[in-house]
Amino acid sequence: MKDLKIKLDVNNMLKEFVGADGIILSDIDNIKNKIDGAIKAMETKRSRMEWRDLPHNQADVVQDILAFSKEVRQKFEALVVFGIGGSALGPIALQQAIHSPFYNVCASQRAENPKLFVADNIDPVTMSRLLSVVDLKKTLFSVVSKSGSTSETMAQFMIIKDILEKNLGKEAAKNHLVCTTDKENGNLIKIAKAEGYKTFYIPGGVGGRFSQLCPVGLLPAAICGIDIEKLLAGAAYMDELCQNENIWENPAYIYAILHYIAMKKDKNISVMMPYADSLRFISDWYAQLWAESLGKKFDNDGKVVNVGQTPVKALGVTDQHSQVQLYVEGPYDKVLVLVGVDKFPVDVEIPVSFADVPSLGFLGGHSLSELLIAEQKATEYALQQAGRMNMTITLPEVNEFTVGQLLYMLEVATAFAGELLNIDAFDQPGVEEGKNATYAYFGRPGYEAKKAEMDAQPAKNPKYII
Repeated sequence: MKDLKIKLDVNNMLKEFVGADGIILSDIDNIKNKIDGAIKAMETKRSRMEWRDLPHNQADVVQDILAFSKEVRQKFEALVVFGIGGSALGPIALQQAIHSPFYNVCASQRAENPKLFVADNIDPVTMSRLLSVVDLKKTLFSVVSKSGSTSETMAQFMIIKDILEKNLGKEAAKNHLVCTTDKENGNLIKIAKAEGYKTFYIPGGVGGRFSQLCPVGLLPAAICGIDIEKLLAGAAYMDELCQNENIWENPAYIYAILHYIAMKKDKNISVMMPYADSLRFISDWYAQLWAESLGKKFDNDGKVVNVGQTPVKALGVTDQHSQVQLYVEGPYDKVLVLVGVDKFPVDVEIPVSFADVPSLGFLGGHSLSELLIAEQKATEYALQQAGRMNMTITLPEVNEFTVGQLLYMLEVATAFAGELLNIDAFDQPGVEEGKNATYAYFGRPGYEAKKAEMDAQPAKNPKYII
């Protein structure tokens, strides 16, 4: 396990390495009481954080998923996931991390596994084109909504249910649908039971952005041949590390602590920049986790605080040629998190040629992985020299065990940061306001007052529509 342990290097968060804008150890000492309180809260509240037990308590669920996945691989050529937020971002991130970006178009890479499509938006053009490239008779549609009232996902479900029943018949259609939802509450579980759909359950205390390690993420992963037992084993290993009260031996805690102090120093942007295409969508998943969990108007005492960091997604080396200029010479308002890989599963050699052209010849005899790693180190150096806070997460290699560690570490770090900020990291009232407005626009019963409130808003002035 130690050979596959991910590493967190925080040297470049400290004044010793990045100069005056860095953190000094007394900054940490000065919030010792707050840190101790957060550590205690993580212990006392653990029973209410059901997502923390997911690496340990799903043996039966995993076996059910594996058995169902085997049947799916025998019957279907494609899996379409209807979900939004964590229900979509997690499966996409995991699929891209473990499999090739070209998974869907390369049969040899898929072996006997179905293609995977995640319909995470409701753009009608995208939906129409998706349905035009899958064979209904050979496609399984997975509907993911804990509440069963997610407008976007349930609209997609209503559309595909109608299409399947019209084309395949009602009895055959139900074999092309699987639901992942709450076990007892909501519309989707009632529909699934009435229609006889295969169903998996989201534990009550697991919110969407913390759901990758339950059936929300495990089911599509297993269907596509990802080893979900190794994924959970990696998360369980990280859970052991994250129970260490020594903050310098607990990667999630020190990650959160340094970000918290950085926020107090007006570093209100958190950039995640993986240096591997396989990890690029981890940034998308992280962006929701960090933003939706920590961006809050009120603290736990009801005080208006308007806290949070804005997450930004970048990709090394692509964004060295676009965003890094800003990060090195722009405002001192960011923390950079570089994510690297020690060992790639394959490599490509750069041939020895153009020896008479010094600006090209030096590349010959090296490999693309060497160049990629060198460019990551160069970015880290440039940030350090410019006095910009940055830290580096390194995976020894990208596999289910290491990705399980990474996902779980970032989840714990998010929860710990919430405790430091004295906010509820598990609600999303700002998102709910938008949902309620959507319901009102569409005339959902019970939202008449919201519709009246919206109708009372001043009419837009045509003068300001250019």
